[in-house]
Amino acid sequence: MDLQKIGKFIAKKRQENKFTQEGLAEKLDISDRSVSKWERGICLPDANNMAKLCEIFDISYNELLSGEELEKPDYEKRAEENLKEFAEIETAQNKRFLLYEAVFGTLLVLMFVVLMFVVSFPEMEESFRTISIIFGLTLVVIGSSFCIKIETEVGKYKCKNCDHLYIPKYSSTFFAPHIGRTRYMICPKCHKKSWQKKIT
Repeated sequence: MDLQKIGKFIAKKRQENKFTQEGLAEKLDISDRSVSKWERGICLPDANNMAKLCEIFDISYNELLSGEELEKPDYEKRAEENLKEFAEIETAQNKRFLLYEAVFGTLLVLMFVVLMFVVSFPEMEESFRTISIIFGLTLVVIGSSFCIKIETEVGKYKCKNCDHLYIPKYSSTFFAPHIGRTRYMICPKCHKKSWQKKIT
């Protein structure tokens, strides 16, 4: 997927529709920096903004991801290519986010262990010890919530019973027993509990 080509196409369609970057950003309810990043080929719009751009510019998703207006003979071929490339980009992005989660989670555990070790010294003032413990627990709760949010939203879980792929609710992920990225949850399709593996 050629981000530079897509960016130039967005810029071209924006100009044809007589929008400035600021005007288009206002229409999409985002910052003009986001529009600038798309047009420079730094990143792609998210799914929600893609839908809005296609509606504003009167183009298809396929044309947006191809970075050009397509004639009928090329349309189906390009659609398949774009879907494949988009899936590859999403998979790579998911893996990157899960790596961030693993690194952040490991650092969080190390910080908590070090903090608990420090507060175990008997000569420490009680007030400082109490504040440190509260700080450590707050850090764990906030950090864990952040990690579980990534875990919930990135990729999908696969039911062991019916092979259904789904994104669970945050609460289901939070309270589910787990080993690594496999969680014991109820499948929303077959309603059976099983150990369900994260699929990126």
